[in-house]
Amino acid sequence: MDGAATVLVVDDSRTKRYLLVNWLTRAGFTVLEAETGGEALSRVGVDPVDLVVLDVRLPDMSGFEVCEQIKLAHPALPVIHVSAHAVDTNDRTQGLTRGADAYLAEPIEPEELVATAQSVLRYYQARRRAELLAERLTGLADTTVAVHAAPSFTRLLQVAAAGAAEIFKSPAAVVAETFDGDCLAGICAGPGAEPRVVTWVVDDTGVPTGATVTVQEPGGWSLVDWPAGDTVTVAAARLREDRAPLYVVVPTATQTARTPVLVQLAQAVASAVEAQRSFDEEHRIAVTLQRSLLPRRIPQITGLDLAVRYEPASAQTEVGGDFYELVMLDGHLLLAIGDVAGHSLHAATIMAELRHALRAYAVEGHQPGEILHRVNELMRTLLPSELATICVLLLEPTTGHIRLASAGHLPPLIIQDGKVEYVNHAAPLLGVRAPRPADLEFVLPAGATMVFYTDGLIERRDATIDEGLAALAACAAQVDDDLDRYCERLLVELAPDEIQDDVAVVVLRRR
Repeated sequence: MDGAATVLVVDDSRTKRYLLVNWLTRAGFTVLEAETGGEALSRVGVDPVDLVVLDVRLPDMSGFEVCEQIKLAHPALPVIHVSAHAVDTNDRTQGLTRGADAYLAEPIEPEELVATAQSVLRYYQARRRAELLAERLTGLADTTVAVHAAPSFTRLLQVAAAGAAEIFKSPAAVVAETFDGDCLAGICAGPGAEPRVVTWVVDDTGVPTGATVTVQEPGGWSLVDWPAGDTVTVAAARLREDRAPLYVVVPTATQTARTPVLVQLAQAVASAVEAQRSFDEEHRIAVTLQRSLLPRRIPQITGLDLAVRYEPASAQTEVGGDFYELVMLDGHLLLAIGDVAGHSLHAATIMAELRHALRAYAVEGHQPGEILHRVNELMRTLLPSELATICVLLLEPTTGHIRLASAGHLPPLIIQDGKVEYVNHAAPLLGVRAPRPADLEFVLPAGATMVFYTDGLIERRDATIDEGLAALAACAAQVDDDLDRYCERLLVELAPDEIQDDVAVVVLRRR
C-alpha cells in the first residue's frame, strides 16, 4: 500500500470522526475531513483524494446519495461505507449496490478499518495504472500515425513533441538529426501547447544501437522549462550504427515502471525519422540528377533573347521528369521541352534517357517530327511502359523560320503587341503507336515572344486545364523587357506557394 495515499473521512459525529482520523493517520495515511455530504462532494475532485470513508447517515443527504455522485464523477475512486445504525443486510446490500467498495458496521476495529482501506486501495491503484497505461497507449497509437503522415522533417518533430506532451501530460522534447546532418529539436511546453522546432546540439558518443533509457539532470536538456525539483528521463533510439540516435525527453515524475510507452514512442518516432531521411535522400538524388542533366548554360544567339526557369517540386513531394533543351546545331536553334509521366527518381532517369536520345537524333540532322518518331520507337522498344510529352522546334535565327512538332505537350504561345495566340499541334504523346501529323512551319515575327512550359505551371486540382491556359494567356500578355524577370513573374503569379509538380519555363524572343 502507498503510504502517501490520501483518505477523506466524512462523518458528522466529531467523536467518531476523530477516531477514524486517528486510526488512519497512525497507519500512515494522509487524512482530510468533512462533516456533510455537500462538503465531501466539494472536496472530491479538488483535493488529491485516493479513498473516501463515508458515514451512511449525514445531516444534508444520505451517504448512499453521496457515494452515487462520487462514482458518477470519479468511477475508480474507492468508497468505504461506515455506519452505527444502518447495519442490517438490506442496508449493506443497498450501499454496495449503489457503488460502495466495502461496508463496515460498527463497532469497527482499527485493524479492520486499516486492512479494508489497504485492500480497496490496492485495487484502486492497480486500476489507475491500467487506465493510465491504456490512455497512453491510445496516445502512442495516434502519435505514431501522425508522425508517419508528417509531410516534412520539421513537421514530424513538431507532431512528435506535441504527441509526447499529450501522452505524458507534461513538457516534452524530441531531438533528431536531418539527412543533411543538422540536429533539430521539436519542443512542446505541455498538452495543448503549440509545438516548435529549434536547433540543438547533443553528444551522441556512446549511445548504442537499439533503445536505451537514462535519468539525467535537466540542465543538459534546457530546451523547455522542466518541473522544478525533478530530473528528466531520456529515451534514445538508434536504429542503425551509421545513424544518429533520436531522443525523447520528458520529466521523470511522469514515468512508471520500465517506461514501456516512452521506449515505444522513441522507437516509433525513430522509424518515422528514418523513413523521412530516406525520402529526403531520394529527393536530393533526383533533384541533383535533374539539374545535372539540364543545359549548363543558355546559348548566346544573335537576334534572339532566351530565358529559362526550372523549379523542382517542393521538398515534401517527389520529383518529376521535366526537362528542356537549348542548343545550336548547324546554324539552327534546337529548342525542346518535355515531361515524363510520374513523380519519382525513376521518372528523372527516364527523362535523362529521352533527352540524350533527342539530342542524338537532332545531331544526325533530322527534322522535329522525325526526331519525335525515332524517340517514340526507342521508347516503345526499350521503355514500353513509359509515357512522355515533348515539344521540339528548329529555328533559323536570321529569318525567324520555325519548324515545330509536338507529342502531346501543352501548346506554346506567341505574344506580339499584347496579343496572345496558342500554337496548337495535336499529336499523340510518346510511348503510343499512332500516326503523327506533319510538322508545323511558320515564321516568328520580329519582336514576337514564344513561351514554352510544362504542366506544373498551370494545372491545379481546383481548376480545369482550359482555366489554367486562360490564366497563363492573361498573365503572359504583357512581356517584360527583361525575360528573366518575365519568367519569374509567370511563376510567382501562376505557380502555387508549395509547388506540387516540377515547373519548366522557356521563353524565346526574336529581336
